[in-house]
Amino acid sequence: MATTLTLVENRTEPTLPTCTLASTLASTLATALAAEDQAEDTGWLDPLDRLTCRVHRRWIHECSHSDLHVIPVTGHRWCRPCRRALEIAVDEVTGSVALHCPRCHRGATTRADHQLVAACEASLTASRASRSTHATELPALAA
Repeated sequence: MATTLTLVENRTEPTLPTCTLASTLASTLATALAAEDQAEDTGWLDPLDRLTCRVHRRWIHECSHSDLHVIPVTGHRWCRPCRRALEIAVDEVTGSVALHCPRCHRGATTRADHQLVAACEASLTASRASRSTHATELPALAA
């Protein structure tokens, strides 16, 4: 069962006369980070359901390979039978995310595994959407 969180911000951003793709995408990520930080701080968002990473300040699919995202207690990126971290493969071209134990070769089998895969897939989608939205808006902003 997937949970969808829609974050709505009730303010307008000023239109800048010039804009670069990097700064536009960074502001989109920054907006998502701020919204998720606020939602988590107020109890509306579980930290394990975030699309962004509070520690690395990136989209979750960009840093989920970090050892900080291995949580043996909950089973996130953890193979209990082998007692070792699962490897994660994020394919940004196809949008696929896969977990794999380097020892026993099992894939995503637990609720925690599926939660991480779903968060990474949603993060990929959000990241792509921000790129495509801003790619079409950039020529208008530069004028």
